[in-house]
Amino acid sequence: MSFNKLPALRMADLVASVPIVQGGMGVGVSLSSLASAVANEGGIGVIATAGIGMLEPDFMTNLAEANKRALRKEMRKAKELTTGIIGVNIMVALTDYDGLVEVAFDERAEIVFLGAGIARKPKTLSIDRLTSGTTKVAPIVSSARAVNVIFQYWGKNYNHVPDAIVVEGPLAGGHLGFKREQIDDPDYSLEKILPEVISAVEPYEQRFAKSIPVIAAGGIYTGADIYEFTQLGAQGVQMATRFVATYECDAAIQFKEAYLKCKQEDLIIIDSPVGLPGRAIKSRFLEEVSAGTKKPFKCPWKCLKTCKLEESPYCIGLALTNAKRGNLRNGFAFAGANAYRVDRIVSVKELVKTLLVEYETAARA
Repeated sequence: MSFNKLPALRMADLVASVPIVQGGMGVGVSLSSLASAVANEGGIGVIATAGIGMLEPDFMTNLAEANKRALRKEMRKAKELTTGIIGVNIMVALTDYDGLVEVAFDERAEIVFLGAGIARKPKTLSIDRLTSGTTKVAPIVSSARAVNVIFQYWGKNYNHVPDAIVVEGPLAGGHLGFKREQIDDPDYSLEKILPEVISAVEPYEQRFAKSIPVIAAGGIYTGADIYEFTQLGAQGVQMATRFVATYECDAAIQFKEAYLKCKQEDLIIIDSPVGLPGRAIKSRFLEEVSAGTKKPFKCPWKCLKTCKLEESPYCIGLALTNAKRGNLRNGFAFAGANAYRVDRIVSVKELVKTLLVEYETAARA
């Protein structure tokens, strides 16, 4: 293998020839179209489950079943479009977390990424099935402390540990695993926390005799960025923002154009109704909410355990779904800190090719 060539991402028998994970983007932004296109280029395509059922006609009356049905549909579509690696992103904080994990295992997802909480086994999923290796599991964390909490829990309860870890820094889009005051603090930068997470994982690799790759995420934009973080020890990267501005992204063109039009000062930190800070593109909708305007809504089902339903001025699930469909007047787009750098829509094939060339250029330099 050439020294300048990006190495594969390996999780036991699962090998991604291009070590790029397309980040899961909820409420229908990353579904089968985007995920399969990424998988076809050798990366890991990811279907996000948060709010996935809001695209079903009966979501207002039967959201739990709509979520599972929508995930099954998208998994099967993706499997028809690619023989590559398809993953599923599931937030632990989702009320129907258990059911969605089971569907992901039933539909033979190659890997499940678990974020927004301490990853655990669903009650009805057997330990044998969880640890069989057929579907890999990768928690998403924002600190070495979270690694230890999760791995100690898994070791004690399952005599097993996850197959990979995604460490997400504060430059990511959407909900962030940091307090507001930590977002711009250099002590919490991805460059700082990545080596700490790698060090935290190493004892578990030795104890359980397995390689556990660490995947860096949050603000990674170019092939040169990929080179930088692989030099710091990451064995792969997760990228989401770059994949929004692709033809294959499942969001409406108006959603993609919000990325094309935004400036750096338009990327703001909001207080989400689910109790976390989040990075989004400034919009009229968010300005009105910030000014005290309440957006009346009927909650179909408390989809996130942490949602402050009674206090919330709007339903974030509905707002994000509206935006995904192109109705930015009644919603808004989450985006990473580098979204302002997006200047055109390209194919996934062209994007991956560009990233690989940029990586090789950085490696030669």
